[in-house]
Amino acid sequence: MTSFRTLDSVDVKGKRVLLRVDLNVPMEEGRVTDATRIERILPTINEIAGKGGKVVLLSHFGRPKGQRVDEDSLRQVLPTLEHYLKRQIPFADDCIGAAAETVVSAMKDGDVVLLENTRFHKGEEKNDPAFVEDVAKLGDIFVNDAFSAAHRAHATTEGLAHKLPAIAGRTMQAELEALESALAHPARPVMAVVGGAKVSTKLELLGNLVDKVDYLVIGGGMANTFLAAQGKAVGKSLCEHDLADTARAILEKSKAANCTIVLPVDATVAQKFEAHAPSHIVSVDHVGADDMILDVGPKSVAQVESLLAQCKTLVWNGPFGAFELPPFEEGTNAVAQTAARLTVEGKLLSVAGGGDTVAALNQAHAAQEFSYVSTAGGAFLEWLEGKTLPGVAALKA
Repeated sequence: MTSFRTLDSVDVKGKRVLLRVDLNVPMEEGRVTDATRIERILPTINEIAGKGGKVVLLSHFGRPKGQRVDEDSLRQVLPTLEHYLKRQIPFADDCIGAAAETVVSAMKDGDVVLLENTRFHKGEEKNDPAFVEDVAKLGDIFVNDAFSAAHRAHATTEGLAHKLPAIAGRTMQAELEALESALAHPARPVMAVVGGAKVSTKLELLGNLVDKVDYLVIGGGMANTFLAAQGKAVGKSLCEHDLADTARAILEKSKAANCTIVLPVDATVAQKFEAHAPSHIVSVDHVGADDMILDVGPKSVAQVESLLAQCKTLVWNGPFGAFELPPFEEGTNAVAQTAARLTVEGKLLSVAGGGDTVAALNQAHAAQEFSYVSTAGGAFLEWLEGKTLPGVAALKA
């Protein structure tokens, strides 16, 4: 049973539905280079329109800081949106006032329109009540389908939920159900894989996960900090030596929480941080003074895969190595493919998120097989850290 209202609980026919989506997509030279976020919102848009609702799309784009900035206009996303929705979409060059009202008032049941970047107004990020009121005038129902912006208490992510009946869109619903399955009520044993460059950016995450999972696998540059904290030489590897005490405290906390922290036992090292740099595999006890640890080794991969085969739930945030530089993607690829296979076989619930993680899983051709891959970065991380997300809290029934 979900703790928030979904589209199943509301009749949208003839209603103006303010649908908050995330169209903050990567672009180059005026072209959308990754349409994943657009693809994710199609089911919600099509369902509301198909049921006779009037879909009014709200989104931010970039960081214009309350100013009208041409390069941050949502108009440039419009052609891609129209391509995926297979329909023409009227565009209003503001999200409040006469321009928006004119476009919305001309809508017929089943129509879809796009309003200009909400962050062109300072009231968006300030969650200003007057701005919330101006946007709310345009709709009868508020549907939030932008989990990736749910960690922000902004006007169109949180404020509107207090002015209009507030509903979770299908993407938001799927995200919340996947995350609740993975961490709130998981099938055990649970494994978390946390990688990436720095321990300092994921301290709260590690502290929260230690209390929630059975196995915490630490990879990437973060693992080097833990290895160094255990007195191992890491050569010229990325390492936060000043966080050695913190790493040791997390290791101690894990013992008290009955959580097994899994660190690499071998590594692929090179003396240059570049693609196809000469590399070799060493035990983590024998890293040379000029070596850089750029990936986990085969024994580490085998160890993680063996534990994974015993687990029922996997939460993944961050790669094992410098996956963007071959051959240092091999550790991440191998574990990702094993997790994908176990998921397909029905033995594992696998949830992953974060920008680098999504890129790494796509590269490993494993993302499609995971139970759920979140396109959210900050919101996904804050959820894993155990924080309350304002945009989600506002939807609670």
